[in-house]
Amino acid sequence: MSNADRPWEGRVAFITGAVTGIGLGVAQAFADAGMRLALSYRNEDDKNRVAEWFKAKGYEQPLFLKLDVTDRARFAQVAEEVVKHFGEVHVLVNNAGVSVFGPTDEASYDDYDWIMGVNFGGVVNGLVSFLPKIKASHGRRHVVNIASMAAFLPGPQAGIYTASKFAVRGLTESLRYNLAPHKIGCSLCCPALTRTNAWTSALKRPDGFGTSGFPEVAEGELQQFGTAFEEGMDPYEVGTKILAGMTEQKGLILTHPEHGPDFEEIHAATMAALPKEEAPAGRLKIEQLRRDAMKAAEEGLIIRLDDLT
Repeated sequence: MSNADRPWEGRVAFITGAVTGIGLGVAQAFADAGMRLALSYRNEDDKNRVAEWFKAKGYEQPLFLKLDVTDRARFAQVAEEVVKHFGEVHVLVNNAGVSVFGPTDEASYDDYDWIMGVNFGGVVNGLVSFLPKIKASHGRRHVVNIASMAAFLPGPQAGIYTASKFAVRGLTESLRYNLAPHKIGCSLCCPALTRTNAWTSALKRPDGFGTSGFPEVAEGELQQFGTAFEEGMDPYEVGTKILAGMTEQKGLILTHPEHGPDFEEIHAATMAALPKEEAPAGRLKIEQLRRDAMKAAEEGLIIRLDDLT
């Protein structure tokens, strides 16, 4: 098989939250593509099950690294350990997250700090820790930030979760322009319903964020909510679609086809909200400069503030 058929073979990837759910699906898809892996984990039993999968497949064992993605000091250590072990690191997948829901108008500071700290802060910590290492490496390189379809679709029980995913979306779409001059690809992935145990996040609340404003939900009710995930996409399929999107240098990777009606509604509502009036020439000029700068950035030029006026 030629290098063109396996363009990521031998590349080193670090994936957060990689021993269950979507993170594991990505790890398995990457392993099948010949990549070398460093995987973060929290639970020893989950890690051992994944190690057995790699052994059964005859693949190189990943470098397993215990990590709480909100721990900046540990994240920096992990980045050093990955480079020390492999020599270089080429791909970062920020995947770890918590799925916690409740009425936003009743949320406490702890609710905000926990959910935003993991879902957005964890991505930030991954970028700050790993981007210098990736920039110093060579060849094909890529960053994938995994958000959620919630990055586009809000819901009445998902205010903070949605905010965290909107934040990851905005950060990633901007970061893509910054990484292009370094010849580093950057993708935002927004999966929808996937066959995972993400619904159990509410049962794993850290002691340091113990004061919740959300009403207590009975475990039976959570389990009933969890049955919806049984209808979800196989995480490995999500992983293969992420790998394909990286190969095609897609800025946006959407894995689930069922959201066409949602995007049509968003587009129609957005266009209908625009005022029906002419914009002045000066503002039109500034916005065209912005569009031109975005295209130039995507082609690899570094854009500075004076390019926007």
